[in-house]
Order: sequence, then structure tokens, then C-alpha cells
Amino acid sequence: MTHLILSIDQGTTSSRTLVFNAAGDILFTAQEEFPQIYPADGWVEHDPEAIWSSTLATLKQAYEFAKAADGEIVGIGITNQRETTLVWDRASGEAIHNAIVWQDRRTADICRGIKERYAEADLTAKTGLLLDPYFSSTKAAWILDEVDGARERADNGELAFGTVDSFLIYRLTGGAVHATDATNASRSNLFNIHSSEWDDELLDLFNVPASVLPEVKDCADDYGMTDAAILGESLPILGVAGDQQAAAIGQACFDKGDIKSTYGTGCFVILNTGETCITSENRLLSTVCYRLNGKTTYALEGSIFIAGAAVQWLRDGIGIIQDAAETEAMASDLDHNHGVYLVPAFTGLGAPHWDPDARGGLFGITRDTTPDHIARAAVESVCYQTRDLFEAMAADGVRPTSLRVDGGMVHNSWMVQFLSNVLDIPVERPKVLETTALGAAYLAGLQAGIYSSLADVTRNWQCERGFESQMEAEERDKLVSGWDNAVKRVLS
Repeated sequence: MTHLILSIDQGTTSSRTLVFNAAGDILFTAQEEFPQIYPADGWVEHDPEAIWSSTLATLKQAYEFAKAADGEIVGIGITNQRETTLVWDRASGEAIHNAIVWQDRRTADICRGIKERYAEADLTAKTGLLLDPYFSSTKAAWILDEVDGARERADNGELAFGTVDSFLIYRLTGGAVHATDATNASRSNLFNIHSSEWDDELLDLFNVPASVLPEVKDCADDYGMTDAAILGESLPILGVAGDQQAAAIGQACFDKGDIKSTYGTGCFVILNTGETCITSENRLLSTVCYRLNGKTTYALEGSIFIAGAAVQWLRDGIGIIQDAAETEAMASDLDHNHGVYLVPAFTGLGAPHWDPDARGGLFGITRDTTPDHIARAAVESVCYQTRDLFEAMAADGVRPTSLRVDGGMVHNSWMVQFLSNVLDIPVERPKVLETTALGAAYLAGLQAGIYSSLADVTRNWQCERGFESQMEAEERDKLVSGWDNAVKRVLS
């Protein structure tokens, strides 16, 4: 009988559940979008019940497909939008506030206040992260401070904190399991990535009580059984990883030096650094790549807040496209960018700038500027931002010689070619682009025993198309110079 894995991919703009077989092939996909909530400038929220209902709806569709396919469902994997923070009532499972999304910048002032009394270098030494609103700690503290009675309830053990993975696990198991994995924990600024433990000093610094914390498990581990009432039978949850680490696993980045870049709502570059945790001197992040059998593999990461979200803005914000796929033809129809640059700092700038107050800018427009120029500038911006991350890595002594890419944006072959041109290295696009969900499936498969080792997973990876740089150095330098000038203009 065919082994099947249900993989929940709970993202920033939609929830999906995919069905994979042991070869890593996608057999079925169910997807449901949900609304984005913008209560104030720089604030981004999600309705927790929208996260849950969309996840549940897609999970049920995937389960029904798998049962009809007459395969053996060996378990469930979960991957999630990282850093997005929830606090919920342990008894009812209901959140006490909307989820605060990873893009949200409301705690920028809190971070500045902490910097005045705590050395950021000391924080980085423990967590690999920076003092920035991006991470979960200040989000959790904000909810506990702003919701009436929340701190007292937390002290009484009535509340639970977690990222989306924890929330889904809690709901799926009927409140039996409150857990997260090491990759999601490593994005909180509360977790010591060297000792693999919640850090008491940091809990005190960020004013987050230990009573609300989830148990931290390996990425492939026992996360409990689903409540039988949900699907009609209980299934084991066997694998969990934050979306970017899951994508690295889906891309089989298991050797030191392997690197991938995912282009979804944001863009995230992860470089496997093996057993060595490299501390960046250029404001990249040190993070957990994955933890298996109690052994941590580390990564160096660059985080870009706006990638596919810039294309979504073209569609939903200013209405110059109806579908993201249109951008490929719009960009390729132009022989040049004609000096038009978009810096999509809609919620600040991430690595390597880390400026929460920066706001977006469109530069170089003239009477001749058309929607095609703006669309191309949006697509190009993702490639330039990736180059900024690679420059930071180079300054840290790491120079990748090739790159594996994934995510919705890389369906656009023009974009991938331009990325290769700007980076001046080969770029590989895999046969299976849904590497985030695939990584979660692989983790569940490892725990279920479908795969005996990471080598089994590696054998599944296939390149669909490779891209080689076709741009002269002089043209590249000119384009990058224009981008650098635009970025300087938006830095606050």
C-alpha cells in the first residue's frame, strides 16, 4: 500500500494542505486564502479563527483525497509562517487577541527601550537574533500587556503562548499537546540556540512568563494524535518546522554550505553552517536549521520582509495586474528597467538594514513610465534584495557558488534569470517547487520510518531547470548602483 503524508503549510496569506507520497510527489493540494488585517501603520494581524478554519478546511479535503486514493496515511507534517504570535486560553483554545504577524512593527519602540538597558550583542550571543519587532518575544509581551487581565491569567497558568504551529497542534490534539519545534523556538528571542532551552534571563528581559511557554521538540518527533472528532480517526503529528527551515529540508540542504532562497510573501535565504553556529558581523541571523535526534544543525539567514507581497500589492493595492503571472510578460517586454526602482519597504526593511521605520519608495519615474516599468521594478527588487544578503554573507567570509530557489515567485522564469544575472552565479529551480510543505512531509516521513536517513530524502531532489548568468559586469554594476541609491533614500 502506498504511504501518504498530509502536509499542512500554514502561510501568511493562505492555508494549504498537500498530500505527498514517499517519492516526494504532490498528489493533491487544497488551498484557502484568508484576510490580512491592518489596524494601524505598520501593524499586521490575522484572525486566529480564520487561520484555524482555513487550515481545517484544507486538511479535511486532503484527508478525503488520501482516503479515496486507498493509501496508508502515515502521519501529518506542519510548517508555518514563523514569528507570528498568538496567546490563547488553555481551557477553550480561543485566542485572547488577533495573531500578530511576523511583518508587524508595533513593538519597535519597545525594542528601542530594551536596547538602552541590554546589549544587543549579548542577545545575539544567545539567540542568534537582533532586537527587532520581527521576533515573537515583544509580540507576546504586547498581547499580555494590552489585553485586560492577561498577565494575571498567565501567572495563574490559564494562558498559552506560541507561534502558529503551536496553536494548530493545540487545536488539532484537542488541547492535549502544547509544543513547538526547535526552529520555531529559535525565532522568539527567548530561546538559547546553544543550550536548546528557554532562557530565564531573556524571559525576564522581555517580560514573558515561563508559564505560557510550549515544550520544545525535535523537528521529527511525536507531537501527539489528532482529536478523532476532527477527521473521523486519530492521526499522528510527526514533523514540524518553521517555513524557511522546512524549505531548506525540502531542498535537501543537508550539507554545510548548501543554500536556498524562498520567494513567498517575503524572501528568506538560509545557508547550512553545519554544527558551527556562525555569528554574523553584518546583521544576518544565526538560527537553527533543524534539530534531529537531539542534534542541532545551524544556519545563517537573511530575511527580506517583502517579496511576493510586492506583486500582491501590484494586484490588490494599485490594481495594475489581475494575476501575478502577468508580471513575467510585463518585465520581459521591456529591454531595460529605464531607471525605475521600487524599494518595497512597506513594513520596514529587513536584513541587512533592519530599519523598522523605513517606508517604501518608487524612484526614477517619468511621464513615460508605464505599469510594465512598475511591475518590472517590483520583480527586480526581490533580486536586488537577495544580492544585498549575499553581499552581507560575503563580508562574513561566505561566498555561495550556486543557489537553489523555490516559492511561488520562481514560476516566473524571467525573475529567476534576472536573479542569476544579478548574483552572477548559477541558480537551480527544483522539480517540486512546494519545498516548504515538502520539508514538513519529509520530517513526518523520517519520524514514521519511511525514510531511514537524510540521504534517502536527498535522493528525491531533482532540478527542473538551471539558470546561468547572462549579464555583463558593467551592466550589472550600473543596475546595482541604481538600487543602492534608491535604498539609501528610504532608510530613515
